Amino acid sequence: MTVAGSTAAPPRTRAPVGLGALAGVVAGLVTVGVGSLVSLFTGAASDPLTAVGAAFVDATPPWLKEFATSTFGTADKTVLRIGEALVLALLAATAGILAARRWAWGATVVVLLGAVALAAALGRPGATWTAALPSLLGTIAGLVTLQSLVARLPRRAEDAGPQPAGSSGPDRRAFLQASAIGVAVGLVGLAAGRLLGAAGRAATAARAALHLPAPKVPAPPVPAGVDVGVEGVDPWATPPDDFYRIDTALVVPQVDPNTWKLRVHGLVEHEVELTWAELLASDLVEAWVTLACVSNPVGGDLVGNQRWLGLPVREVLARARPTAGADMVLSRSADGWTASTPLEALTDDRNALLAVGMDGEPLPLVHGFPVRMVVPGLYGYVSATKWVVDLEVTRFADATAYWTDRGWSQRGPVKTQSRIEVPSTGAHVDAGTVVVAGTSWAQHRGITRVQVQVDDGAWDDVTLADDGGIDSWRQWRYDWPATSGEHTVRVRAFDPDGPQTGAQADVVPDGATGYDEISVEVR
Repeated sequence: MTVAGSTAAPPRTRAPVGLGALAGVVAGLVTVGVGSLVSLFTGAASDPLTAVGAAFVDATPPWLKEFATSTFGTADKTVLRIGEALVLALLAATAGILAARRWAWGATVVVLLGAVALAAALGRPGATWTAALPSLLGTIAGLVTLQSLVARLPRRAEDAGPQPAGSSGPDRRAFLQASAIGVAVGLVGLAAGRLLGAAGRAATAARAALHLPAPKVPAPPVPAGVDVGVEGVDPWATPPDDFYRIDTALVVPQVDPNTWKLRVHGLVEHEVELTWAELLASDLVEAWVTLACVSNPVGGDLVGNQRWLGLPVREVLARARPTAGADMVLSRSADGWTASTPLEALTDDRNALLAVGMDGEPLPLVHGFPVRMVVPGLYGYVSATKWVVDLEVTRFADATAYWTDRGWSQRGPVKTQSRIEVPSTGAHVDAGTVVVAGTSWAQHRGITRVQVQVDDGAWDDVTLADDGGIDSWRQWRYDWPATSGEHTVRVRAFDPDGPQTGAQADVVPDGATGYDEISVEVR
């Protein structure tokens, strides 16, 4: 019974949880779409998703980085992007559910996410205040979208029974129509930020129009027999499209060669600044060099061989004249990544290059266009700086680099390694002659001998392919008289100092060691 003059409390209402989550996801999509669109004008590194992803990469401990690399290989960035999108969708859905209950709760989640993206963008090397705009404007757009969608959510009294069919139809239709508009806005912004940002860069056009000069010192002719001709063995010259790519750049830096400069400074008698025109006008050298990633496990594929064109780093350093006591060069990428390279590896007679070409063409964008470093005999994390813009001559005692700050060793010489590529582990083969083949490498020392062991038997010498130079890998084959049963086949390589070690060691802190082996069933 109602007492006269009293006012009944309004019934408590609630929105369907699923629609609240959808409202949050749509608002999240608008947030990243607007942020991506604004980053067209403030730089790709300021894109909220890119900035947060890059900050995550920087904070990744070595064990997690190794797990990602060993598990996903060169697809690690794609996996990170997918994981980032899933986490964002979950958080956005949570914000939508909370906002449907109480607006302040959901808005707080959105603001916190925006603050994280803003801090990540401002924390990137070389960031200015404009880097905050994508995250700031994206967050505002997300808040407006979320509020608009929450206001359109169909609601029902919490203590009400089943509602007649179609009773919430108009509200639901209005909500879904608004959601569709939000999805369209988010996708258009996201697509524009990605597609226009990639196509509109000066670097892309400059690379397409570039004709590299002929080398002053061409690479020596490649012997005809460097390839053993066994199907399944990687080609001696790795196609650029198949060349491994391991770096920390979620968005490939777009460096216009017409404005590119290399600064050489630090412990030098004279600072040097090298322009793109001066680099191309120099006496360029061509060389075959095998590059390897320190994250390559025993038997792994994070290694490749190619013909590079560039200016020897020693010639640039000779102009600067490093002072006594200097023992390291800290190279810096356009996106702020650094590597610490022993000074002697850049000033001796090896072909350590400021490379501008790969396989007779300008460097691909993903491999460092317009200029990268290529240093034979060192793992890439201490030498192969892509998009290089700065060389600081210093000392190991005074400076550290990106990966040495994260527990990796300072100098990173490549370790002698071998791998079996044919047959694959677990293969079933017929008894008789079975071809076992693969590749070995010991950059800047050279492969002198390779042996294969079946089970625990004697080590037998294999047939080596022709030698393409001490800075390149070397293929081999072994005609194995296989007998029925299950067998284990191992390989080891020799450099001038002797055989590679069979001791098993992880990639951290300075590269994996051990014998590559396969298990084969002979029928």
